[in-house]
Amino acid sequence: MIVFVEPRRILKPVRLFLSAVKTCVLVICPCYLNFNTMKHCVILFYFFCSLPAFSQPKTDSLLENMLLRNGTALMQHVLQQKDSFRLQIIYTQINRNRHNKPSFRNYYLNTDTNLYFNPASTVKLPLALLALEKLNNMGVDGVNKYAAMQIDSNCAKQTKALTDSTAESGFPSIAHYIKKAFLVSDNDAYNRLYQFVGQQTINRNLHNKGYQSMRITRQFFGFTAEENRHTNPVRFIHQDGRIIYEQPSAYNTDSFYFGKIIKIGKGHYNNRDSLINEPIDFTKVNNVPLEDLQQMLQSVLFPASVPARQRFNFKGDDYKFLYQYLSQYPSETNYPKYDSAAYYDSYIKFYFRDGNHQLPPYIRVFNKVGWAYGFLIDVSYVVDFKNKVEFMLTTTLYTNSDGILNDDKYDYKNIGWPFLYQLGQTVYQYELKRSRKYKPNLENFIVPYESRNGNDKRLTIKNVDN
Repeated sequence: MIVFVEPRRILKPVRLFLSAVKTCVLVICPCYLNFNTMKHCVILFYFFCSLPAFSQPKTDSLLENMLLRNGTALMQHVLQQKDSFRLQIIYTQINRNRHNKPSFRNYYLNTDTNLYFNPASTVKLPLALLALEKLNNMGVDGVNKYAAMQIDSNCAKQTKALTDSTAESGFPSIAHYIKKAFLVSDNDAYNRLYQFVGQQTINRNLHNKGYQSMRITRQFFGFTAEENRHTNPVRFIHQDGRIIYEQPSAYNTDSFYFGKIIKIGKGHYNNRDSLINEPIDFTKVNNVPLEDLQQMLQSVLFPASVPARQRFNFKGDDYKFLYQYLSQYPSETNYPKYDSAAYYDSYIKFYFRDGNHQLPPYIRVFNKVGWAYGFLIDVSYVVDFKNKVEFMLTTTLYTNSDGILNDDKYDYKNIGWPFLYQLGQTVYQYELKRSRKYKPNLENFIVPYESRNGNDKRLTIKNVDN
C-alpha cells in the first residue's frame, strides 16, 4: 500500500491507520526526491512497520455468561481479574451432520494473539507431530517411529542418549519419546525430539503450515540462543547396533523476527539463585498463540476439518498412535512404568483434576498441558462416550501473585488447578444439557489402551523432570 503525504503530517494519522488495518505503509514524499529525504522516508517506513498491531481481545457472550453462572468464589475472582491472570479461553463447540461430519465453532473469552503466555510444555505437541512427519518425509527403509535410535553430541553442553532403561528395547525411539512427552510431559523427551527435527526444520515447517506467529527456539536445557541453534547428530540402528541411517548435526542459519519486547513479573531468580529485581524477558523464547494451539490439536483429531497445508504427513497407524498416547493414563502404561500414585490418572488432565484423581470410565481427554513461570495451559478434546458428548477447550492463565518468577512459589494449587477444574466442569455440564440435532458417532476415538502387567516387578518411576 502506498500513501503520498508530507512528512510533517504523517505521524498521528498513519499511526491510527496502522492500528486499524494492521499493515505496513510505505511512505513516499513526492516533493522531496533527493537522497537525504528518501533516506528519512525509508527510516519512517521501518518505524511504521515496527509499530505494534493493536487488537481487541475476543469475548463471546455465550461463554462469558456460561462462566458467570458458575457461582464459586474462585471462578468469579478470576473472571473479575482476568487481565491480571492473563486469562484466555477458547471453547470449541462441535456439531455433527447426518453423515457424522463435524463442524466447529469457537467461543472466546479474552483471547488475544498479542497477549503473551509462556507455552511451557505445550510445545511438545508440535514437536511430536513434526518428528513423525519428518520420519515419513525421509522415506528411509527401516527408519520409523519404533526404530532404535541413538543421539550423539558434538558441541559443548550437548548430551548423548545411547540407551533408555525405560524402554522395552533398551534404546530410545521417536515413539518412546512421544509417549513420555504425552504421558507425563517429560522434558528430556522434548529435547530429544527437538534435536532430531532441528530448529530450522521446526520453524520452517510450522510457518509453511500457516502458523506464522508460532516460534520454537529453545530446548529445556538452559542453553543460550546460539547453543539452541545447534542440534545433535542422530543415528538409527538395528537392535544389534548396526547402523541403518545417520543424520549429521545441524545448525540453523535462519534469522527470527521477535517483534515487541515482552517482559513479565517484577522480579526473578537467575541461574545462580540470586534475586534480580527486574522482570524476565520472554521476547526471544518459545511462542505458541492459543488459537494456533487449538487449531493444531484439531488438525490431528479432525484432519479433514483444516486446510490441506495445515495437515501433517502421517502414515500407517500414526493417528491411532497419537490418539492413544494423548489420552492414555500413566497407570495403564508398562513402558515407561510410572508410579501411579505420583502420576495419577488426572495428573495432566487439568479440567478433571480434583481430589479424586480419577476420571469417569466413559470419559477420555485427548490433550496436552504445560506449566511454567506461573502459567498453566491446557488444550483438550473431551469425549464422553456414554452421553455422546464432545467438545474442545483451550485455556491459559497466569498464577503468580507475588510477581516473582523462578522462585517455585506459584499459585497452581490454590488458584490455577482448581480454576481449570471448575472451568472444565462448567463447560462439560453445559455440553451434557446442550441439544444436538445429531448425536456424534465417536467410534474413531475408541482406542485399545494398554493395561499394567501385574507380574512386572520392575520399580516404578517416581521422579520425572517435567
